[in-house]
Amino acid sequence: MSRNAESTAFRSALEVVRGVEPRVADAIAAELADQRESLKLIASENYASPATLLAMGNWFSDKYAEGTVGRRFYAGCQNVDTVEALAAEHARELFGASHAYVQPHSGIDANLVAFWAILADRVESPALRKAQARQVNDLTEADWFALRRELGDQRMLGMSLDAGGHLTHGFRPNISGKMFDQRSYGTDPATGLIDYDRVAEAAREFKPLILVAGYSAYPRKVNFRIMREIADSVGATFMVDMAHFAGLVAGKVFTGDFDPVPHAHIVTTTTHKSLRGPRGGMVLCGPELADQVDRGCPMVLGGPLPHVMAAKAVALAEARRPDFADYAQRIVDNAQALADGLLRRGATLVTGGTDNHLVLIDVSGYGLTGRQAEQALLDSGIVTNRNSVPQDPNGAWYTSGIRIGTPALTTRGLGATEMDATAELIHTVLSQTTPGSGPDGAPSKAKYVLDPAVAESVGKQAADLLTPFPLYPAVDLG
Repeated sequence: MSRNAESTAFRSALEVVRGVEPRVADAIAAELADQRESLKLIASENYASPATLLAMGNWFSDKYAEGTVGRRFYAGCQNVDTVEALAAEHARELFGASHAYVQPHSGIDANLVAFWAILADRVESPALRKAQARQVNDLTEADWFALRRELGDQRMLGMSLDAGGHLTHGFRPNISGKMFDQRSYGTDPATGLIDYDRVAEAAREFKPLILVAGYSAYPRKVNFRIMREIADSVGATFMVDMAHFAGLVAGKVFTGDFDPVPHAHIVTTTTHKSLRGPRGGMVLCGPELADQVDRGCPMVLGGPLPHVMAAKAVALAEARRPDFADYAQRIVDNAQALADGLLRRGATLVTGGTDNHLVLIDVSGYGLTGRQAEQALLDSGIVTNRNSVPQDPNGAWYTSGIRIGTPALTTRGLGATEMDATAELIHTVLSQTTPGSGPDGAPSKAKYVLDPAVAESVGKQAADLLTPFPLYPAVDLG
């Protein structure tokens, strides 16, 4: 697509929107401006290509398409079949999977599809057999209670939240925590690394139905060969949630023991984050679970979103290009350069560095909570998110950590030199921020003090750092 075509496309779209609700058009334009001016270091965010974004705004949004390719509950889905089949084909080829299900609306949805597929495959009960046969409407209240009791006996072993795990891996605030009896494995207190012997010990003791690997804030590789051996030793289904690092798998940065697809029974992912596609989810599996996975709609999902599946097909096609492998490697190179820059300036990093796309700073060394650090950085034009660290004394709300990631800045073209400059800006803000006090004068975990002149200076330096790397340079909204 030419630069002129991209500008014309987005300008025209906003003009049409403005004719109906100008405040929405203004918010869309403001979001682009904000993203252009901020150092985006949120590890779970990225920038999708103009082609991917445009693929979501079309007539596919008007279609209902429950079912799967060639087996829809609605007529007139032949074009939906085309884009869904293309997305699945690209996913299979990209990841070397035998089956791909591209309908999930999010990573949580993808995990729910995987959980139900495993349960339907492994658990025998009248209620589950009815559900498996898509006879959901035939389930009586007694059936549902029986099903809940059946599910309540099922066990899941996954990474603890403070070690970097995710809420959707069996924790109470999420529906998965109500479906499963969950137990966590943590990391070695001395190193912050997964201790596979301890995971094996926990698996032998707990005997889970599902062993989950994957993370949202663990800055190292995971050996999926060892994890599969642990799962096999206790007869568990091995599931990997690779939502955060799917782009590193697609780009062949993670291979062999560190590529989950050859080792896991089932793999879930989002299609954004390091994969740089639209917001959505996906499930990969072998033939033994394929039929169960394809029942995700209507068992767990609402109607598929054909316009998002079209965008997934575009993004996955982009990820199959040779330059994506270079991009994926640069994500890791940039993360390691950022980590090195922070370490040289005295920051404390969980595990002492990174092997992937993210870095976890323990900001207690600066005398701050994660919430204080997050807000001080935001005041200075640096967008991050607070995150727990192992054995976090401040809990999951205030936290003691800041999670930062490099996929988005790598998309913009920043490299090692800019990562070192970013480390300097982060260190400047954190070292110049002090805890504040509450109304009663007591120390506060949320209040902080940062000289506005420091925030303004860092914000200007952040903007200057980004100037040579314009975001969506071909898009001029006028």
